[in-house]
Amino acid sequence: MIEIDGGEGEGGGQVLRNALALSLVTGEPFRIFNIRAKRQRRGLMRQHLTAVEAACQIGQSACEGAAVGSQEITFRPGRIEAGNFHFAIGTAGSTGLVLQTILMPLLFADGPSHVVLEGGTHNPASPPFEFLARSFLPLVCRMGPKIEIRLIRHGFYPVGGGRIEVDIEPAPLMSLELVERGALRKVSATAFVAALPYDIGQREIDSARKYLDWPEEAFSVELLQQEIGPGNILLLEAEYEHVTEIVSGFGKLGTGAESLARTAANRMVGYMETSAFAGPYLADQLLLPIALAGRGRFTTVKPSEHARTAAAVIERFVGRKCRFVQLLAGGHEVIVQ
Repeated sequence: MIEIDGGEGEGGGQVLRNALALSLVTGEPFRIFNIRAKRQRRGLMRQHLTAVEAACQIGQSACEGAAVGSQEITFRPGRIEAGNFHFAIGTAGSTGLVLQTILMPLLFADGPSHVVLEGGTHNPASPPFEFLARSFLPLVCRMGPKIEIRLIRHGFYPVGGGRIEVDIEPAPLMSLELVERGALRKVSATAFVAALPYDIGQREIDSARKYLDWPEEAFSVELLQQEIGPGNILLLEAEYEHVTEIVSGFGKLGTGAESLARTAANRMVGYMETSAFAGPYLADQLLLPIALAGRGRFTTVKPSEHARTAAAVIERFVGRKCRFVQLLAGGHEVIVQ
């Protein structure tokens, strides 16, 4: 049985999610302790428990110690089965991070699956729905599977109540060489506002415009239905020929619209000024499918602690090393062998 100290590396929920996914695919049981040891609230939160429960359901698996607040579980995987699944987090916890747990295993199932996830779709602690739909999942589809994802209802923190639906058709994973972005096709900056003053979105757009040398028509404010609020997110999107980078900024009490927009815009500018294929969040997500494909590589900006921690967990289960090589021109190349 593989033993994992959840407090190593970045010490958050990603260690657990990747371990669950890898355990299901490889059939290797594991015990993890010190779960989320480096977070302010340690142990399993509701979204992490939902991820565990989802892994148990799709994999006919057994788990000891799974409860809100638990800092240790033992997971014994069974056989992955395709089917229709519905998982409700019950809070604004991230639907995308629950999907991260079960997506790769369902790509190894014996047939197509339909998954409904309810909870948060736009959560400050995780990539938003648009990142999954337009940045990450298109690249997984290039590896062979067919994945369609739909946003049925927004779910903002702290209310939640969002809903996404995902259709997954498995196929053998092919390796990817992701080095060149290709030509820039389109850019956009959109402030989404629900049950909050329109002025908040307009101030975000006005501020972002100061830092982004983009066409005037790229900037807009979109009002969402009052009943899904309160909520606010600024989405910056740069669509290249081979990859789309999405940077987000979430509105919250104590953070001014101008400050939020400035931070998001500077992150986008930083990415666009490099030649790296993947931004930091996309790099985190790409490691698992590429490792399960057997090999591959991509270029990225400076690897995050999340990425290095994910690489360590991957090596424990499949024995494949993820090398981070600094390039002379800046950035890094990530090679999975």
